[in-house]
Amino acid sequence: MNKIINKYLITKFFKIFFITTLVFFSLGIILNLFEEVEFFKNLNLSFALPIVLSLSYVPTLIIELLPFIVFLSSMVYFLQLRSSKDLLSIKVFGYSNIRIILILSFFSFFMGLLFLFTINPITSILVKYYETEKAQYSKDVDHLISVNKNGVWIKEVDTSGYKIITAERLRNEKLEQISVYIFNKNKLIKRIESESGLINNNSWKMKNAIVFNILENKSYFFEEYLFESKNTAEKINSLYKNLNTISFLDLILNYAQLNEKGYSKKLLNEKINKFASLPVFLFLMVILAAIFTIGSLKNKQNFYYIIISILTCVAVYYFKDLSIAIGQTGRISLILSVWMPIIVISLFCSMGVIQINEK
Repeated sequence: MNKIINKYLITKFFKIFFITTLVFFSLGIILNLFEEVEFFKNLNLSFALPIVLSLSYVPTLIIELLPFIVFLSSMVYFLQLRSSKDLLSIKVFGYSNIRIILILSFFSFFMGLLFLFTINPITSILVKYYETEKAQYSKDVDHLISVNKNGVWIKEVDTSGYKIITAERLRNEKLEQISVYIFNKNKLIKRIESESGLINNNSWKMKNAIVFNILENKSYFFEEYLFESKNTAEKINSLYKNLNTISFLDLILNYAQLNEKGYSKKLLNEKINKFASLPVFLFLMVILAAIFTIGSLKNKQNFYYIIISILTCVAVYYFKDLSIAIGQTGRISLILSVWMPIIVISLFCSMGVIQINEK
């Protein structure tokens, strides 16, 4: 009998979760489609391309919103369980509130693991395809940045000509072993070689730089040379080191290689901990939803629960962002900043579970 009840609880919960995910996915496609159509409106392209790009991008967004999807699904599930009197019927067979909640919480936990190891590798490939395809039609296509096994490659175009910049690697905010080729139209006019360069702003501070003036056939040595660029370390990291293109498994298995390519340990550790915290986050969101529904004996209107759901999602979302922002400033550990919302929610849930168990 226990297996039948467990199956009933999980099956009904999964159906609601699946429908909620489809709703979010559909809304994401519609909203992103407007953005893609706006992006391609001046290009003579098929409408199929914005649709394909939206289908490639939205699955990654769904994974990021998964805790809130699980929370809303749990709210709907527990409300239906209460209103249909199924909760009372299940308790007749010896199921307490805590047992029901834990069954669904552990199911959500294992569902989070499933997403990390099976769905996430697919979404990382899709978002990589999305970025690659969209970059071909970008208005800034003349300003290219590539980070690969051969190092860092940057191309900058301006009214006087263009620059090609290469470096062995990017570590934190420094490029190492830099070579700069400056062209006036198609003619090389200057070359710069430097041991390293601090690129935290648009005025790069190059160390031990040799500037070769091709037109004058002369070279000059500078212990510190200022080189003006349109790119900074922050821009390179944010635009062309999107860790959503790398799956959780790749982050774990290829950590050292990614760090060698220029991905900072800080960014890698942050992303790994975000992924690792996902199953725990889903586990807690089920308990949180139960506290707001099963935890109250009063029969309230559904409007009340809708307001509670929206406010809770907004509060958790902004608390996550605030915590990570504080971690990025260095005031607290970046890893702690990722887990801080989970710690706070855990403390709240631990108090709420005691209340639920008494009912």
